[in-house]
Amino acid sequence: MGVVEGGLDHPDVIALLNLHLQSMQLYSPLESIHALNIDELRREDVTFWSIWQERKLKGCGALKMLDPDHGEIKSMRTSPEHLREGIAQRLLEHIIIQAKQRGCCRLSLETGRVEAFLAARRLYEKTVLAIAPPLLITAKIPTVSL
Repeated sequence: MGVVEGGLDHPDVIALLNLHLQSMQLYSPLESIHALNIDELRREDVTFWSIWQERKLKGCGALKMLDPDHGEIKSMRTSPEHLREGIAQRLLEHIIIQAKQRGCCRLSLETGRVEAFLAARRLYEKTVLAIAPPLLITAKIPTVSL
C-alpha cells in the first residue's frame, strides 16, 4: 500500500473528494464547512496525498501550510469500501511526519461534533497521543450541532 503525492486528476480521487464535500454539507452547518475543493487543493500551500493498493484508491488527505511553522490537516477521507482498514491512521501518520519535516511546530485540524465524525475524532485523539509530540495539535470542533 503506497502513499502517493498528487493524483487530483484521477477520476477515483475526484469522486472521493466530491463525496467528502457532499458529506460535509450533509452533516455540518454551512458556516462550519471549511473543506477544500479540488482547485483549492491544487494551491502551492497545499500538498495532497492519496493512498493506493493494487490500483484501488483507499483514501486521501492533505496538508495546508498556514504559516512556515503551522500546518492544517485537510481533506482526510477513506473510501467507503475500505473503512476500518487503518487507511486514515496511515494517512494521518504520513501527514504528521511531513508536517514535522517541513518545520511545523503546530498542526491544526477541524472536525465535526455529530455522530458521523466520531471515528475521526477518536482517530485524532489516539494518534495525537501516540505520535504527534513535539507537535502542538489543535482541533476545532464546532459547538453548533445539527
